[in-house]
Formats: sequence, structure tokens, C-alpha cells
Amino acid sequence: MNARISTLVPALLLRAALLLAGFLAGPASAQIPGVTDVLTAPKTLIDRAIEARSTADIAKDNEIVVKVNAIMAEVESIKASTEIYEQRLLITGLFDDKAVYDDFEQKVRAVSGVKKLYWHCVYMSKEDQAKANLPGWVTITAMADKAQARLVGTRGVADVNFRTAADTSRTIYLLGRARSQEEAAKALARVRDGDGVVKVINYVEVRP
Repeated sequence: MNARISTLVPALLLRAALLLAGFLAGPASAQIPGVTDVLTAPKTLIDRAIEARSTADIAKDNEIVVKVNAIMAEVESIKASTEIYEQRLLITGLFDDKAVYDDFEQKVRAVSGVKKLYWHCVYMSKEDQAKANLPGWVTITAMADKAQARLVGTRGVADVNFRTAADTSRTIYLLGRARSQEEAAKALARVRDGDGVVKVINYVEVRP
């Protein structure tokens, strides 16, 4: 048996055991580590597999996101982005229509079940946006994705317990839960360590 296969077999057996024990409960299959994750990421399987909260808590988050997405459809805008963890809702976005912005904010603040709202949406006229020479949506999305990817590749950081977002000021937002101050500091440092990142806003709570 070659080295790759000998590594894969016990990893898959452990993953199966975790599934049977109910440790991998979550809203999406993306939260479950695949074979590639196990073989290539410099992390333990436990870090990738366990999200430190209940299935019911995850379901509450999903319900809130559905409500916010419905509001975006209602105001006919997709100029906002949502991240959520333990009913702590982070909203980022850039609007060029003040009436739509105000309507969206009012409706989001009325969503039930939100324990804390981190509001980082901004209104800016088209003229001011042009003068500011802001980065495009693709660039901002890539910054957030790369920040999350850096967490995935960091030993000692349970990336499934963290969420990242970015905005046109090249600010990265870190939301989630760390199991220790050491893990929180490590996650924050990795998020900061990206090309083009100007600022990081930390919304991580530390609880064992």
C-alpha cells in the first residue's frame, strides 16, 4: 500500500466515525471535509470537521439569511452581502440609490431572530463612486474568498467557525467564534495577511 492510500484509509474511517457520532451536522455539505482536504490541508481532521454549535443554531442562521435574501429581492437589489454566525448578522454593501438603501436598512433591522446586527452597508452616489475609483465586486469577493481560504490552511484554526466578508474600502470583516485567545489571534493574523487588505474589523467571540 503506497503512502497516499495508507493516509487515506484511516482518515476516511475517522470521518465515517464522526458522521455516525453526529459531529458533522451542518446546513451544507461544503462544511464536511473531503478527501482532498484531508490529504493536502496542513490541519487536523477535527479542525475541519467540527463546527462548535448545534444543528438547531445553524438552522436559525439559515432562517435569518433566507429572510434577508427575500428583502433583497423585494427591494430589487443585490448590492449587499450577508454573513452570519450564531444569529450575529453582518451586512456589507454599497448602494447608489438612497431610497433603496433606506428601505433595505429598515427592513433588515426589523428581521426577527437577529441577536446582533453589524451594519456596514454604505450609500454613495454614482458620481462619488466614480471619483473614489473603488474596486469592483469581483475584486472584493475575491478578497473575502482568499481570506477564508487562508483560514482553511491554518493549523489550529477551526475555519468552519469563522466567516469572512469584504467591502469596497478593502476592509476584511472576521465573524465567528474562537475556542481560545490563541486561536482568535491566529485567525485575525491570517486574515490580515493578504494582498490589498487595508483594514480588518474583528467580530470574533472567544468561548471554549
